[in-house]
Amino acid sequence: MSGQAGLLELSAGSVLRLDGTDWTVAAVDPCFGRVRLDPGGGNERWRSIRWLVHHRDCQAVPAAAEEEAAGPRQQPVTLDDLTDYQREVVRLRAAHVMETETGFRGGDPLRPAPGEPRPAFDPRATTLEQRRQAKVAELKALGTQEAALLGLGRVGERTLKRMAAAMRDRGAAGCIDRRWVRAGGGHPVITEEAREAIFAARAEFLHRSKMSMRDCHVLASQYALEKFGPQVRVPSYWTLREVWLEWFGPGGTRQRYARTADAVDPSKVRIVVHRPGQVVALDTTPLPVKVRDGMFGDPVSVHLTLALDLFTHSLVAFRLTLVSDTAVDIAMLLRDVMMPLPMREGWGPEMEWPYPGVPADVVAEFAGHRVAGLPFFAPETVTTDHGGSYKAHDLVEAQRVLGCNILPARTLRPQDKAACERAFGSLRTLLFAKLPGYTGVDVADRGTDPEADATLTMSQMDRLIADFAVRIWQVRSLGEHAPAWGPGEEHSPNTLLAAAMEQGGFRLQVPRPELYYELLPAHHVKVHPGRGVKIGGLWYGKACPELRGFQGPSGRGGKHKGKWVIRADRRDRRQVFLQDPGDPSRWHVLRWNGLPPEGEVPAFTDKTAEELLAAAREHGLSPQSDDDLLPVLLQMLGGAAPAGQWVTQMDKKEKKSRARQAAQGDQATADRNGPAATTAAGRAAEGGTGNVVLLRWPEQAAQAGNAVDAERRRRREAAVPRRPAPPPTLGDRLRATSMLSIPAEEDE
Repeated sequence: MSGQAGLLELSAGSVLRLDGTDWTVAAVDPCFGRVRLDPGGGNERWRSIRWLVHHRDCQAVPAAAEEEAAGPRQQPVTLDDLTDYQREVVRLRAAHVMETETGFRGGDPLRPAPGEPRPAFDPRATTLEQRRQAKVAELKALGTQEAALLGLGRVGERTLKRMAAAMRDRGAAGCIDRRWVRAGGGHPVITEEAREAIFAARAEFLHRSKMSMRDCHVLASQYALEKFGPQVRVPSYWTLREVWLEWFGPGGTRQRYARTADAVDPSKVRIVVHRPGQVVALDTTPLPVKVRDGMFGDPVSVHLTLALDLFTHSLVAFRLTLVSDTAVDIAMLLRDVMMPLPMREGWGPEMEWPYPGVPADVVAEFAGHRVAGLPFFAPETVTTDHGGSYKAHDLVEAQRVLGCNILPARTLRPQDKAACERAFGSLRTLLFAKLPGYTGVDVADRGTDPEADATLTMSQMDRLIADFAVRIWQVRSLGEHAPAWGPGEEHSPNTLLAAAMEQGGFRLQVPRPELYYELLPAHHVKVHPGRGVKIGGLWYGKACPELRGFQGPSGRGGKHKGKWVIRADRRDRRQVFLQDPGDPSRWHVLRWNGLPPEGEVPAFTDKTAEELLAAAREHGLSPQSDDDLLPVLLQMLGGAAPAGQWVTQMDKKEKKSRARQAAQGDQATADRNGPAATTAAGRAAEGGTGNVVLLRWPEQAAQAGNAVDAERRRRREAAVPRRPAPPPTLGDRLRATSMLSIPAEEDE
């Protein structure tokens, strides 16, 4: 019987393919068990059926009509292609067919159901033909609606024969209604003329102002009518809409951006990420939680900058800044991606380095401290948006030092770094929405007073995000974001990194401490013999003995001939850094000439330095004297006012500005001293355990006051080089001038 697996139809006229050659069955002699095969050239041969059965390559060739009816080739339909309801319908249809063929709904006479076989279907008293007739009568008596639900509303004997043959071939899948599993893809009504009209309408749609889909359907119909005539018609609006979405996407963007996106060839910008560190996405967003600054304890808004590895979806680095991030902050964030995260106080062994292949002890010995379970590597490609800090020349130079390729996203195209955008959304729903001080996604959804609800400081929020990244995010199932090589598997960022380490290994590399200085902005200046170097209007290095050996030309040629390269951190303008030409690993710290020799002045940024120079010009100070600038600076920083009155005299804006400068100075110090100092500074900033937070305002005020006293003491000592003799007492002076005083005895 044709259509059954493993069987051949041996009838006159059928075609067999033997070893790639087609043979036509000319005659069949069943009495002797042989067939006569004709190759087409008249050389007919008799072959036994036994010989055909044992042939290594014998298959039937379908007729041309069957090939045309078969249509496009597709995989066999299975029960998994159906819904639960459709599978239940197929089970009932198969039960009816089995009862017709065998008399039992289960098909097994050894396991009959209660009441089986029924009299009309008893195989011992009825024939197959009678059972088929009884089944047709039963389905007609069942009712039109009930039978229609099973797809057996118009069943005849021929339908039962066909379904029985299909069940012998494919089992219960032979009872599947082919209308349920129609071949998908393609639209036969889209002819070549209609396709040309749709593409012409698409080109006009991009050229004109934004139009609706109805207008595009009118344009396509107009094009087809004028070019091909009334005999060619464009499909209906709903068909064109479905085709438009399949070919050109949902759209929804602005016209100017749609035109720029259409001009880019997607095949030339597509990146397949197949290893950790290949592409790291950077983005900054306002933190949706109000936190308190570490100086005055006022609620402030901070920015969260995130670095996400697109292969493992790991939060490899993050930063919180009180101000919008600068190019130096982004450069230090890329440095954090390359550095292992140190274990913090209170973290258990479950948060330590867990990846197989590289033991935690080896990583700890290499890094110099216990390492948490977070990946670290040198990024190859960095994807950013078009913010000012990301396009700054200093950041571009820092990325060149790190050896990264810069791949900026397209303007207003969040889908170019969609993984990073989804990470922000996941952090908001999983963590930020559950914290006090949450501001929501919109002003209309904001609580009564989120600023009053804020209880966490910046250091506590930084600790909380680090805990969440290591403890929850790295072990969280990715779901639909699983890799292409394991679409049906459950993966987390940790398992993806472990799989990548198993496939390609892991490069255990930690950046040098000198990398901090190399990522800072460079200034090319000359060294003044008596004053040092001038950076941003301030002079540095006057009291530095190491700078005396670098006076004169540097020996550098090219654009900056004869100048020295000075690195400056704009977050802390108290010092700059000079690399020793004899020992590149050694860096000299050049202090500002206005700093007192004793005590420390609070950190101030480049913005404060600009305000300092402007205030000096208003006070009529000569720009040649840096010592005279220190009192102006201390007055600007608030150090000249008593600690008990300073807070009450400053408004909210001034407090926020001072807290931002202190936070930037702390971050610059932490970047300069390394991970261990960062962890210690975080513990000190937290100020203890629980909800007790020690604000830094008294410490800052005392530091500024001590600097003022030290400066006054230095000026008094400079005015009077030696300590003067104490004046005589009042009694001695009276006795020296009194007429009644007895003179002293004269020596003999």
